[in-house]
Amino acid sequence: MFRKSLLSLYFLGLFIAYGTRIEAQESPDLHVVVNLVQLNVAVTDKSGNYITGLRPKDFAIAEDGIQEKVATFAEGNEPALRVTESGETEGPADLSAALSQGSPATGSLQTLSALVAGANVFVLFDTSNDMYHGFVFAQDAIAEFVRSLGSADKIAFYSYNRDLSRAASLTADRGQVLHAVRSTVAGDEAALYNTLLLTLKDATQYEGRKVVVVFSNGPDNSSVVPPEDVAEFAQSAGVSIYMISTQDAKLEPVSTAVFDRMTAATGGKAYFAKNWRDEKRAFASIRDDLAHLYSLSYYPKANANSGWRAITVKLVGDRLKKYKIRTRNGYRPQPSRFSSDAKPIKPVDTPQYESRTLPALSGSSQEPLSKP
Repeated sequence: MFRKSLLSLYFLGLFIAYGTRIEAQESPDLHVVVNLVQLNVAVTDKSGNYITGLRPKDFAIAEDGIQEKVATFAEGNEPALRVTESGETEGPADLSAALSQGSPATGSLQTLSALVAGANVFVLFDTSNDMYHGFVFAQDAIAEFVRSLGSADKIAFYSYNRDLSRAASLTADRGQVLHAVRSTVAGDEAALYNTLLLTLKDATQYEGRKVVVVFSNGPDNSSVVPPEDVAEFAQSAGVSIYMISTQDAKLEPVSTAVFDRMTAATGGKAYFAKNWRDEKRAFASIRDDLAHLYSLSYYPKANANSGWRAITVKLVGDRLKKYKIRTRNGYRPQPSRFSSDAKPIKPVDTPQYESRTLPALSGSSQEPLSKP
């Protein structure tokens, strides 16, 4: 167990350090927004129905107890709007006003616009030897999901068993993704957490709203990376994780608990499908979730905490307090890769992650999955 923990820390450090080095070498003139925090927020009533039509002033965001100001706002697939000092929206916004008003942003208008436009959806499909039963039905459910996503969304399709296969890179071409889905075959052991970490690492290379949708048939039996480290990486990178698992995984209590806690901490959801009809319903639920998410971003105020930062999002006003909010509950600041004048700088030490036991899942999505 101790050896596995050391290995997981080593691999995680390699993933982060490798990505930092590649970006610095291949994009030395890229202006990067290093401190914009983006949140995917779902608001529902007690029956799970989505609450629509909310405005920026209906949300109160705090980071480590420090009240933050919403910088940009979008609902579903609508264009992003810039939020004024009065809490009203202006737009559709190219954020040029934010730059002229001395915003901390250092990115180009195109880069900033991409931060809140559409969704980048990474589908990760279990093709381990446990998937022989119901393989074609799972492919059908994924294909239907791909076809049903909004036109503004881009999709990548990956499959995994012991290794990760990047079958289709992020693209708006549905035909390319569907071909990749139909080309998958089943076999070998399952290394879910190893390959999920690699998928998350790929997702961080893109700007904008990012989600990973995992279809898993059973527990992980080959990974050296613990799920706690994967979950914290997803939280810090701002990637929501959705997991659809078959009834076989439901029979493994440990995996069931991990799936529930990991998805809740990142603002996603976990589904356990008894049959192919449930699989299709789960994918449809994720599609609806993406279409109803609020995208809020803010520039964090001065905060000396370089470790885990807790995020809380609340609704303002007695009328709205009865509704439920689901979003990620915090993040660990990542090292800045570029200076303000866009020149590469020496990477700082990679943040350290320790293996932790997942706490009991509470009814609130604001409970942190892990603490420093």
